[in-house]
Amino acid sequence: MPKPQMDNASVNVETIVLGSGCFWGPEKRYEAMVGVIDAESGYADGKGFKATYKNIISSQRRFDDNNYAEVVKVTYNANLLSTERLIKAYFESHDPTQKNRQGNDVGTQYRSVILYSNDEQKETAFRLKSEYQLLLQKKGYSDIQTKIKPLKKFYPAEEYHQNYLAKNPNGYCPDHSTGVTFNKTVDKPTIDNQALLKGKHIVVLDSRSYCPYCEKFKKNVVNDYEGSIPLHYRYADQLKGLEIMSATWATPTIILIENGKEVTGFQGYMDRETFYKVLGAFKLGDSEAYDIAFQKGTERPFCKQYDIFKNTPDGMFVDKLSGAPLFDTRDRFNSGTGWLSFKYPVKDSVTYHRDLSHGMVRTEIRSKSSGIHLGHVFKNEGPNGTDRYCINATVLDFKARG
Repeated sequence: MPKPQMDNASVNVETIVLGSGCFWGPEKRYEAMVGVIDAESGYADGKGFKATYKNIISSQRRFDDNNYAEVVKVTYNANLLSTERLIKAYFESHDPTQKNRQGNDVGTQYRSVILYSNDEQKETAFRLKSEYQLLLQKKGYSDIQTKIKPLKKFYPAEEYHQNYLAKNPNGYCPDHSTGVTFNKTVDKPTIDNQALLKGKHIVVLDSRSYCPYCEKFKKNVVNDYEGSIPLHYRYADQLKGLEIMSATWATPTIILIENGKEVTGFQGYMDRETFYKVLGAFKLGDSEAYDIAFQKGTERPFCKQYDIFKNTPDGMFVDKLSGAPLFDTRDRFNSGTGWLSFKYPVKDSVTYHRDLSHGMVRTEIRSKSSGIHLGHVFKNEGPNGTDRYCINATVLDFKARG
C-alpha cells in the first residue's frame, strides 16, 4: 500500500537558543515542558576563540563582550508547545533585568539572550519582551537587558554538562526568577474525546499555523467525505484519553483509531487514491468487499447483500467508503441476473474505464469519489433500451430518503 511522502508534510519541529545564566537549571526545566523534544546545553553568540567551558570562564573573558554565552538549544514540537508559551516561560524563569549576571554568577557568559531561528520567533520574542517590561515596571524592576538576535552558530557543551543536574543530584543552579508572570490566559475548552473511545474513527492531525498540505488534503481529498467512519480534526494537544503512537510534529498526520487506540498512522499529505485504499483496509479488512473494491472482483449472483438491497425502501445507494450518492432506488430494476441493476447513476458520480479482462471488452464503472470498483455498464440492456448498470451490492451502503 502506498504511503505519503514526508516532503508532503509541514514539519512543526522548531529550534530556538535561549540564554538565562547557568545552563544547568534551564536545560532541566525546558526538558520538563510538554512539547519539548530535546534541550541541549551549549555556547553561542561569541567569537574570536574556541567555545569551551574552560575558555569562557577564564578571568580574562569575564567582561569580554565577545565571550560566548551559556545557552540551551531547545528543540520543540510547535504543535504541542507554542513559541509564545516557551518564551513566556523563558522570561519568567530568570531575572532579565540583570546585565551579564544572574545573582552571584557574574560575567558576560551569564547574559540574557534569545537567539531566534525564524521570523515568527523574532516577532514573538520582541513582542513578549515589551509586554514583560511593562509588567516588571509595575513591580519596580528596571529595564530588560535581554538581547534578541538571529542564531549564527551553536556549539554543544562538553558531555559532562549535558543533563548535569540529573548526573549530579547534589549540584544546584539557583532560581533567579522575579516572580512576575504574564497574565494567565483563559484555558480553552477541553476537547471531549469520549466518543472516540468506541468504534472506528479517523483523526486528522491539523496545524494551528498555516499548513499548505493540510489545506490541500481538506480541499482535494476529504472535502466531500460522508463515510460512515467519523472523521475528526485535532491539534496535537487535543489527543487526551487516546492511545496515540504516531509522532505529532508533522501535519497532516492521518491516524486510524479503534476503541480509542491507534491502529495505524500516516504522516504527510495523502492523495485521494491512497486515502481510500487506507480507509478501505481499515473499514473492510480482509473481505470480499475489499477484494471487489480494489481488486476488481465480482460477487456471486444472488448473494446475501443483493437479497437485502433488491427491495429496499425509497432511497439512495452510496459509496461504502466515501458515502457519496451513486444510484437512486427509483432507477433500480430487476434484471433477473442476480446483481443490482440500474438504468442510470447519479449525475457525475461515476467514471468509465475500458476493461479487457477475461477475454471480453467491457466498460468498467468506478466511484468518482473514492475510485473503488463498482461493476460494469452494458449498452441497451435495460428497460426500453436504456443501459444496464450491473453493480456489486457488497461495495454499497443504503440510505433511506429523508
